[in-house]
Amino acid sequence: MRLVAEEGEHFGVVSLEEALKKAKERELDLVQMTDNVEPPVCKIIDYGKYAYEEKKKRKKQEKTSKPQVKSIRLGFSISEHDMETRVKAAEKFLNEGDPVKIVLPLKGRQKALQGVGREKIDLFLEKLQEKVELKTEKEISKEPRGLTTTVSKGQKK
Repeated sequence: MRLVAEEGEHFGVVSLEEALKKAKERELDLVQMTDNVEPPVCKIIDYGKYAYEEKKKRKKQEKTSKPQVKSIRLGFSISEHDMETRVKAAEKFLNEGDPVKIVLPLKGRQKALQGVGREKIDLFLEKLQEKVELKTEKEISKEPRGLTTTVSKGQKK
């Protein structure tokens, strides 16, 4: 087998017994990296650390592979400061590549004031547009519990 040390030091082609002996001397594990080549490549490393790094890589790939729709909830009587806080959160989500669903729930008499709700969402989108280029995925629409719209990060011109 072809043997490589953790630091990248090459030992060349050695026997299994010699490879195991070198791994024991360094108090590390002998791990077969490839099996479909002749001779197989083995590495002297700490297996626990290697397994941990591989698991971390897989999780990162899963996370970046598919964007998740993030939700921002606005209140009907939202204050200026709260609006700014939610704009920052939405900006963060968009910069990470996730689309953002903006929800403005309407209760009771608020349902009769949908125009005011649309203005709130438009104001939010204006403030967000100042920070990030937006692309509207779904226009502002009335749903059973209120108003919603979905936006994603657009391309810079």
